Order: sequence, then C-alpha cells, then structure tokens
Amino acid sequence: MQAVVDAQHHLIVAHEVTNIGNDRSQLSTMARQAQEATGVRELTAIADRGYFKGEEILACEATGVTPLVPKPLTSGAKADGRFGKQDFVYDAGEDVYRCPAGETLTWRYWNVEAGRKLHNYWTTKCRACALKSKCTPAKERRVKRWEHEAVVEAMQERLERAPETMRIRRQTAEHPFGTIKAWMGATHFRLRTLEKVRTEMSLHVLAYNLKRMIAILGVQPLTQAIRAA
Repeated sequence: MQAVVDAQHHLIVAHEVTNIGNDRSQLSTMARQAQEATGVRELTAIADRGYFKGEEILACEATGVTPLVPKPLTSGAKADGRFGKQDFVYDAGEDVYRCPAGETLTWRYWNVEAGRKLHNYWTTKCRACALKSKCTPAKERRVKRWEHEAVVEAMQERLERAPETMRIRRQTAEHPFGTIKAWMGATHFRLRTLEKVRTEMSLHVLAYNLKRMIAILGVQPLTQAIRAA
C-alpha cells in the first residue's frame, strides 16, 4: 500500500496498491499522482529511508517536487569500523575528494554500473598513509560518484537544515495507516488478486477521508460541499 498524505489535515490525497516488495521505485510515481490530485505542481515530498533511490530523487526534482528522503546507512566500511564515503569531502570546483588524512583523490575514469554513470577517484598515496588501516584493506581507497550525485547532496543538506522533517513524516504518514489497520482489526485484505485488493483499499481510503472531512468541517458543511460539487 502506497499513500500520499496531506501534512495539514492528514487526508490521503493519492494511494496505490502494488505487488512490488520494496518502496525504492515508488517516490516519483506517487509524487506525480499527488500533483494531479491536488492540482499543485510544487510540492515537498517527505519519505523514509526505504524510498531512497537516486534516480527517483532526480525524477522528482524534474517535475517540480522537492524530495526529502534520508540516505540509508549501508556502508560496509563503516560497519567494519573504517571510514565511510561520507567521511570523504567532495570539492566541486576542483572535481576531487579530500580524504580524512587530507590527501586529494583525483578523477581517474568513468564507467557504467547498473545503468548509472559513475566517476572513480583515488590517490596513489594510500600505501604510506598512517590512517590506511582505518580506511581500506585494498591497495588504495577508491570513491565512486554518480553523475547526478549533486542532486542527492543538495537534498541531504536540506534535511540537515530541517531536523524536524522525519518527525513530521511520522505524524503524517503513520496516522492514516494506523487508523485503517485499527478498523480492519487483525484481518488481512478480504479479497484476492491485485485489481480486487485495489478496490477494497479504495473503499478503506474513501471511508477514512470522509471521516476526516466530517471531523474537520462537520456533517452539514461537508454535505453542502458535496452537493455543490
């Protein structure tokens, strides 16, 4: 179940049921649905780490959506107690990385991995570095940079300037999910096949939104608004 929830009133403005086992490819699709449903082009989309994917972030920005998605902490080096990529500072002016020891990792070549163009950087001074044991077991530490990495870095800077972002997401997105699950009880969806489950979920969303609108506007104003529409 994918849902886009309005942060002010907790209304579900767009939803979708998929049989895809992860959220990584859903961000831009749901953002576009939210744009169509609200008629607003410039939106801010807040999502959790499960939605992080560079291509999705790039696609959002191309359509006027400002994404705010924290980057997953998946560095194998960091898990082993060594420096992670985040410890290497990129200098856009010189197109180099600065390592924790202060050395410069220069551009060497680019290649394509999984359809992504990556630039590769390293220095030949790793062997004599006093911090090498904390950095890499290989001959030298290599850092790869996606060609659109600047878009991801700009988003991370926005998140750092707005530490309350994830708290807003929890208060917004979790509210309708929790409410609908409480209504459903301990049961799963009653229907089978994707098309039927989508219909069942649409009825849950309709009921949820109607109850929210009654709480916000009251029965009479809502009835009048429906008749006017």
